[in-house]
Amino acid sequence: MTKIPPKAGLNIQTFGCRLNTYESEVIRKEAGKAGLADLDGGAIIINTCAVTNEAVRQARQSIRRARRENPDTKIIVTGCAAQTEPETFRTMDEVDLVLGNEEKLHAKNYVVGAPNFGIEREEKVRVNDIMDVKEAASHMVDAIDGRARAFVQVQNGCDHRCTFCIIPYGRGNSRSVPAGAVIDQVQRLVDSGHREIVVTGVDITSWGADLPGQPTLGTLVQSILTRVPNLDRLRLSSIDSIEVDEPLMEAIAGDQRLMPHLHLSLQAGDNMILKRMKRRHLREDTIEFCHRVRELRPDCVFGADIIAGFPTETEEMFQNSLAIVDECDLSFLHVFPYSPRPGTPAARMPQVDGASIKFRAARLRAKGEVAHERLLNGMIGQSYAVLVEKDGFGRTPHFVPVKLSGGSPGEICTVEMTDHDGKALNGRLHVPSKHGVESGTVMGALN
Repeated sequence: MTKIPPKAGLNIQTFGCRLNTYESEVIRKEAGKAGLADLDGGAIIINTCAVTNEAVRQARQSIRRARRENPDTKIIVTGCAAQTEPETFRTMDEVDLVLGNEEKLHAKNYVVGAPNFGIEREEKVRVNDIMDVKEAASHMVDAIDGRARAFVQVQNGCDHRCTFCIIPYGRGNSRSVPAGAVIDQVQRLVDSGHREIVVTGVDITSWGADLPGQPTLGTLVQSILTRVPNLDRLRLSSIDSIEVDEPLMEAIAGDQRLMPHLHLSLQAGDNMILKRMKRRHLREDTIEFCHRVRELRPDCVFGADIIAGFPTETEEMFQNSLAIVDECDLSFLHVFPYSPRPGTPAARMPQVDGASIKFRAARLRAKGEVAHERLLNGMIGQSYAVLVEKDGFGRTPHFVPVKLSGGSPGEICTVEMTDHDGKALNGRLHVPSKHGVESGTVMGALN
């Protein structure tokens, strides 16, 4: 972290998911309203993640570093870790204020007295019961600085209680943003120059269950594509494939502006482990889903979250998780070594030893690297529409990173893929796309 000089304004550090990235922009707006940018010495807001013990450790480490390098700066901690374990941060002398996940989204909670930010010790924690929150407000974010892509939150919270997961206690129960508010925000972002919108939330495939008439994610996606015709690209964040509805399958098959990249909340490839995780799908369900999507959209690629070393996992069970990478042709793996979260049922189950967890995670990552390289190999020699996100970098519709020379951020360019370094493609720029429809068109078929 760069040392923040006096009157440096507001600095936000974001950990974790895409939803946190979106919410950090809401935080920037709300904290700005409260005058934090005008504090002597500036202010740092750390938006934490609680998905693993390692995420919490990294947040604490960042807080200590921030205080060492910026002794006169006010430090506010918020996010999922602040919500689930506020006492952890209250006891840190480096921290001036702790805000919960709902509190962080409102300017009034950043107004903490006089301009010197003075507060009483007992006011240090402002974290209420997240389960009392019944609605997901639509916070308008006109732009996300420096990005050609922007996130739109459509949902928050989760009604499921997977045995390993602490997130429902950090985010509350599932609540949806009404479709009209979502579409208005998408239109505003497109009008401000964003070429790609990412639909995000904690459990977006549960969108609509709490709204009148119980609409579904598929109907929302179709409405966005219909009512915002000048949107070039629409992308979905992580989905639960067992909840995907027919209208979403129709959108996948019928509108090239919906990007051919789906990231699955898979977690394991073994049925017994899935049962003990209290997941709602079997490995066969995931395999069938991937096959069906590819029948509708042959160029679609898949990513997945997989946990290595879940309690009671044997080597045979782990082999099923390795095998599903090939069976579903998963090209983007997010591998999480299991770590017990206090208060979750899985923390009370028989644990796998740490060395085995680490070894299995390494094997899964190696498997994922091979699968990703296979995807890259199949794209060499083909041309794709690439959204330039920053100088020298963009992504294909399949979310594959591309290094290129030329093109300005926000342009969609036709790029021929020449080679790769195992992680990203290298591309040769052709002519910038002038028509939005091209942004979702794969110029060459995947092998």
